[in-house]
Amino acid sequence: MHSHLPYVLNHGRWPHGTDWLHEAALGCYLPLLRTIMKLDAKGIRSGVTLGVSPVLAEQLADPSFHLEFREYLKVRLDYARQNQREFIDQGQEEMAELAQFWLDHIKGVREFYEDTLGRDILGGFRKLAQKKTLELMTCAATHGYFPLLSTDASLRLQTAQAVRTHERHFGEKPVGMWLPECAYRPSYDWAPPNSRKKPIPRKGVEEILAEFGIRFFITDSHMLEGGEAIGTYLDRFKALRGLWERYEKGALPKEKQADRSTCFSYWVASREKQDAVAAVFARDPETALTVWSAEVGYPGDGWYLDFHKKHFPGGLKYWRVTKAKSDLAEKEVYEPWRIEDRLNENADHFVSVVKKRLKAHLKAAGKPGHVTAPFDTELFGHWWFEGPRFLEKVLNRLSGDPDIELISCGEKLRNDPPREVISLPEGSWGQGGFHWIWLNEDTEWTWPKIYECEKILGKLKRLAKEPKGVLKKALDQAARELLLLQASDWQFLISTWSARDYAELRFSEHYSAFKRLAKIVSSLSEGKQVGQGDLFFLEEISQRDSLFPDLDLNDWRDKGS
Repeated sequence: MHSHLPYVLNHGRWPHGTDWLHEAALGCYLPLLRTIMKLDAKGIRSGVTLGVSPVLAEQLADPSFHLEFREYLKVRLDYARQNQREFIDQGQEEMAELAQFWLDHIKGVREFYEDTLGRDILGGFRKLAQKKTLELMTCAATHGYFPLLSTDASLRLQTAQAVRTHERHFGEKPVGMWLPECAYRPSYDWAPPNSRKKPIPRKGVEEILAEFGIRFFITDSHMLEGGEAIGTYLDRFKALRGLWERYEKGALPKEKQADRSTCFSYWVASREKQDAVAAVFARDPETALTVWSAEVGYPGDGWYLDFHKKHFPGGLKYWRVTKAKSDLAEKEVYEPWRIEDRLNENADHFVSVVKKRLKAHLKAAGKPGHVTAPFDTELFGHWWFEGPRFLEKVLNRLSGDPDIELISCGEKLRNDPPREVISLPEGSWGQGGFHWIWLNEDTEWTWPKIYECEKILGKLKRLAKEPKGVLKKALDQAARELLLLQASDWQFLISTWSARDYAELRFSEHYSAFKRLAKIVSSLSEGKQVGQGDLFFLEEISQRDSLFPDLDLNDWRDKGS
């Protein structure tokens, strides 16, 4: 499971900003943590491999999050009470009972957060990892889209900072990484897209990971077995469909690889005689569709809470999915007491899919395999309100099945390492299986700016030899702004239209901040004085974007150590 949100602290609250973080904590991270702690209390090792992106970890650990989250919970409770009074006045008894449902739910999450966790979400996950109830893995520092970044130095900085941040928050270095958007690029002579620049030799992503002790990563099934990409986002973001229809005709599926199976892991090496390798676990397509698909996936069940229809003021949800593709006006009132049967049926079905998949593989391959089921963590509880309860039921069932072993990716790698070395094609788990969601007619303007800043940072590092004091502070902050600029979230939000204006503004802000910091670094490196306005700006931007206090620009290098 992959947990990630872009850096939103000090960058707005509602509708776009820190409320995203608060919503995810209330609806997803805390319910998930409570679910796994319940399993732990029963002595169940969940087998969950949970990714927490470094930029998300920095935000959940920030003191400002704790202060604002407490206020957010208070406001949600106030709205639930207000809704309840409104429904009672209108004689809507059923809706008033649902408002009480929300009051009880939010109070329960708040009590868990404050009393059980001591307001330390990361600490809760850390303790579970120490007990081997789950395994924690990392992601790129700010979720940079690895295949399209123009220099290996960027990949090294993203990876090194990820490892350092993970160790600072969780007490140990990660051995696994969820590549942002499951996007991978092998080693070859690479040139920026839509440019006439001369191609330059680039290392494969797996080589960069291995330099920093990352032993495995996750990818999509089509990258391993060929065929069409499952896709992940088209059903959830309607704006993507029109864009995709213009692109789809030119998107050819990869040739099927009949000798490969997602039920095995493999060592990945994109060059001959390559020492630095990492293992890959590929997404199982059958279990993925049972959850992700809008048409046949569990979250589309008519009895589950509808994600889209909200009651204002407050934005609380009181309606169920009702029917596939039904209009908001057709949504019927949510009935929480009906959910248990649906969850049991869905959990039983999921377990049967897993067992059927493993039995079919055993029969075909003559030896046992595994099922890797990767999902965005935010699906469970945020997009699908009942998701954490579904997970609890599935893991309870699987743990008690004599034919099934729940095991994390890292443990599987230690106990049963791959026997075969393969090469992987370039691609992602996005629609079409390539880079289209992040590089299209709506986002192509962002990439030359990223490449410009990457080139400038390399020059600044060479110019500012052994930086100290204000010079070091400005250079380090420039690197932070570049990392934030590289976040794949901006292209994603632009393509999906889910927060296009906000994403374009954020991208432009980090670009402008980097360029101004670059001028400050250049002036100081040349022995020139900088004005009070520039010094004030440096102080202001350092406080606004204060993540990664242990950033080390020695990690910015085009060649391995």
